[in-house]
Amino acid sequence: MSSALSASSPLADWLAYQERTHPKAIDLGLERSRQVAQRLGLLPARATTLIVAGTNGKGSSVTLAAAIYQAAGYRTGRYLSPHLLRYNERVAIDGVEAGDEALCRAFAAIEAAREGITLTYFEFGTLAALWLFREAAVEVQVLEVGLGGRLDSVNIVDADCALITNIGLDHTDWLGSDRDSIGYEKAGIMRPGRPAVSAEDEPPRRLLEHAERIGAPLRRLGRDYRYVRHADGRWDWRGGAVRRSGLPAPALDGEVQYRNAAGVLAAIEALQALRPVPETAIREALPALRLAGRFQQLGNTILDVAHNVESAAVLADNLRRQGTGGNTWLVLGMFADKPVEGVCALLAPLVQGAYFGTLPPPRGLSAAGLRRRAARGGLAGEAAGTVAEAYRLALARAASGDRIVVCGSFLTVAAVAELLR
Repeated sequence: MSSALSASSPLADWLAYQERTHPKAIDLGLERSRQVAQRLGLLPARATTLIVAGTNGKGSSVTLAAAIYQAAGYRTGRYLSPHLLRYNERVAIDGVEAGDEALCRAFAAIEAAREGITLTYFEFGTLAALWLFREAAVEVQVLEVGLGGRLDSVNIVDADCALITNIGLDHTDWLGSDRDSIGYEKAGIMRPGRPAVSAEDEPPRRLLEHAERIGAPLRRLGRDYRYVRHADGRWDWRGGAVRRSGLPAPALDGEVQYRNAAGVLAAIEALQALRPVPETAIREALPALRLAGRFQQLGNTILDVAHNVESAAVLADNLRRQGTGGNTWLVLGMFADKPVEGVCALLAPLVQGAYFGTLPPPRGLSAAGLRRRAARGGLAGEAAGTVAEAYRLALARAASGDRIVVCGSFLTVAAVAELLR
């Protein structure tokens, strides 16, 4: 398929075009992206590269790492996915999101170079980020894996350090049905002789075996680095001979954010020989960390993109810690391939009522279908049509002192965030 689009075409037109250029929305593999990247001169990467994989915590880890390198004075590129409200959120240079014009220039360059190679929506986006980072001559690029790791298009770049946040049972249709299989897929971002970091104290066996087999020196939480949180929220980090005491709390809520931040600091330390970072940069970045949709409170509404059992457990813990003098109302929209019953079982004891919204096919559950599956997880509620309609019902029900929790997917949170904006 050829395109009549150009660098001056609207971003919306480019994104719509990318959704139909490849026969499958998800088609894991590196060959297509690698060929186009080589034609564009994007490989090997000139920038020091930190790649982050994992089931949860990738976005906050990428955002924090990029902020630390920026505070240390490096020109820094940051690549996230998916976005919440605007595609531009995915690509940022020195903390500034890429504009429409820049993204369209990158897409036009990719379109000219691909010469019949079909690319998925995500592959287009990854190549665009790399193209813009090369154009801007960034010194450090921090890249978030989209799905898995081994066959994700981000993995065409050789990571100078690989950070794996945690391993949970998500995307099992593509990555495998157990932690060992999923851990192996995520371990694929490691490179021989280059440092890797696991933010878990008990990583899956196949992840450990892969690191040993290829000779990637792996730093593990609880063995090679540790952290201690204090009652006032400040915390200490230790890795080898390095001690960092009295660090400010990460600005994002939740105990898990300390673990994520500890993994980021381990990766920063592993790259010190390539890109030295002073402790002042770490202290500057931690309290400034911002990431929409991660236990984000707007008035009486909490937005959280939790969509699997692990992230729902973190959300439930945050809700318990926060407490409320009133009732808690849940607005939920989920995909059919997610562990709906497990998520609902975790949230049901914390809410006084739920409103279910429809997400678009083919993956999205209808409100009625979600209500049936939620009931199997012990959560009763009302099928309310769209997510926006579900939120309006919750808003009408909520009294002073109540809170409304919106979760289940990025699309669910985005629908409500758009209303609140």
